[in-house]
Amino acid sequence: MLSLTPFAPRTLVLALSLVASTSLWAADPVTDALQQAYAPYRSALYKTNGKSQPEAQQAITQAQVAWAQIVRQFGAKPSAPYDRDSRFGTSLAEVTSVYAKAAEEIGNNQLAEAHNTLERARDVMAELRRRNQVIVFSDHMNAYHAEMEHVLIDGSKMIDEPQGLLKLTALAGGLDYLAKRLSAEAPAELAKNGEFVALVNAVEQSVAGLKTALFAQDAAAVKAAMSKIKGPYSKLFAKFG
Repeated sequence: MLSLTPFAPRTLVLALSLVASTSLWAADPVTDALQQAYAPYRSALYKTNGKSQPEAQQAITQAQVAWAQIVRQFGAKPSAPYDRDSRFGTSLAEVTSVYAKAAEEIGNNQLAEAHNTLERARDVMAELRRRNQVIVFSDHMNAYHAEMEHVLIDGSKMIDEPQGLLKLTALAGGLDYLAKRLSAEAPAELAKNGEFVALVNAVEQSVAGLKTALFAQDAAAVKAAMSKIKGPYSKLFAKFG
């Protein structure tokens, strides 16, 4: 049986690796505020992935209130390093629009549609930080999420292809790398948090289970392992993402 050494993931992962030694941990007022507003956003994203319209409605309302505060406080005059970003206001306005659309969809009990709509806000906030050379833990979570979706959606199609399990083994190498980054790049306060450590370990174990099945070249076990990948990440994201 051929043994593969998983190779590094794509461009996003490389970019995070290059800036890891200079990562910024909420070192300015705007980033602090963005991180605080990210908690109700995560809740809205999580609740729209469920079945309770009232809970989703409450979550999106809280996210909108938190974001409106950022717009009021920093929309006209952001502090450094965002003060030179000509698109800062545009990004704030786009998130506001995303929230408004998601709230309308939740009101129509279209929770799945609202969840997909809210995904865009995560991308806008990440791009806002990237433009201003700010890296926070959420960026490592987002990198893992992107690779996870790639493995689950595209990787699942590889299983039945010629040499598909070998291709998926290489692809899973990126996910394995990013899973380890979650603990390696965690801020000190998170690294000391027992609940966080347990949730990160669960993510790593889910990827380890996939690797074990892939190394055994067992298609049925691979499919079973892939079904257990998303749950641990979702729990980690909802609380600490």
